[in-house]
Amino acid sequence: MSAMARFILAAVMSSMMVFMVTLIVTYLNLGMRHDFVLQWVKAYFIAWPIAATTGFLVMPMARRATDRIMGVFGG
Repeated sequence: MSAMARFILAAVMSSMMVFMVTLIVTYLNLGMRHDFVLQWVKAYFIAWPIAATTGFLVMPMARRATDRIMGVFGG
């Protein structure tokens, strides 16, 4: 996988995951209060670059680990 494809995959996947996780965790921590959307958006924009960078960096290791695990199960 090219670096650009890895970057795009990490950005898109992390965006979707961070969207849901920050939404749920913000709701669990704060409840539905008047500034909920503002607090959620702040959490999203802090978390997403961290998640995208982490995803980009760990994707090769995760792929190798997945290949090894599938090898154990005969996949």
